[in-house]
Amino acid sequence: MTTLSGLPSTPLRRRALLSGAAALTAAAVWPQRAQAADTWPSKTVRIIVPFAPGGGADSSARVLAELLAPQLGQSVIVDNKPGAGSAIGVSAAAQSRDGHTLLMGSNSMVINPSLMPNIGYDVARDFDAVGMVSAQPLVLVVPATSSLKSFADVVAQAKAHPSKLMAGNSGNGTLAHLIAEIFASQIGATLTPVPYKGESALMPDLLGGLVALGFLNLPSVLAHIRAGRLRALAVSSPKEVPELPGVPTFRSLNQPSLEVQGWAALFAPRESIPAAGLARLESLLGAALASDAVKTRFAALGVAPVILNRADTVKFIKSEGERYAAVIKARGIKAE
Repeated sequence: MTTLSGLPSTPLRRRALLSGAAALTAAAVWPQRAQAADTWPSKTVRIIVPFAPGGGADSSARVLAELLAPQLGQSVIVDNKPGAGSAIGVSAAAQSRDGHTLLMGSNSMVINPSLMPNIGYDVARDFDAVGMVSAQPLVLVVPATSSLKSFADVVAQAKAHPSKLMAGNSGNGTLAHLIAEIFASQIGATLTPVPYKGESALMPDLLGGLVALGFLNLPSVLAHIRAGRLRALAVSSPKEVPELPGVPTFRSLNQPSLEVQGWAALFAPRESIPAAGLARLESLLGAALASDAVKTRFAALGVAPVILNRADTVKFIKSEGERYAAVIKARGIKAE
């Protein structure tokens, strides 16, 4: 289990966690009785992931779908709806009223409203939070052949040659873009952002040295770092990550403003699921995230489980939206 920067360190209330564990046990031992006692869900549950397959949110959704299905007594499927920096999938989820649709949201769902005022959804108005799911740091990476050997080298190069360093990102206004803008603001220099349609589209150009660097999600770059194709210069987590021993944190480099994390959280369209169903789902989610099975599988993906109850998830999501809205306004970032 991990916590996010700016997010309360207290995990899901002990009572809720215990009730979640009890729900898992009861569902496993008395599945027919559990289903008889609950009217939700009554059919297949769909988790919309507003990204292409792969990445932290999608991987987290697939692990949870597999583990939650037997506890809910229904199939749980993942439905990828990528596009427009997640806006297409998030909007589709907001409009779904079948009572069996969930959304695996991420940072982008709270960033996009500041980029696109007419986006058509409002997180607070249109969604019920179920709980946080996972988090992963961003990693400042350069091609293995790059002359940039450290964070200090990047700072020096950016200052000596303003606008010359090209920073690849997974789309305009994505977290990878915003953290590069925060970096440039902090050091008083300018990076040239180069947007791609996702991290998978960016990777060939980054590996080939056509772009100088990127602030990318750990799951997307971990295999390339381990294979020696990319060099990790810093991570955005509060503490050093086990997967990248010896790689400094931005905090240790006196850059606390760069301490951000990519996150995934589970939502339901507002009032589409009965209150009792939401409460049950919250408990099952908390218990699943606390299990050894999820911890092991998430670790292999480069993400960590985050347990947080519904109320604190809402507070965190609100603070995230406000944080990135300030960056977008200050840097004059516009939608593509």
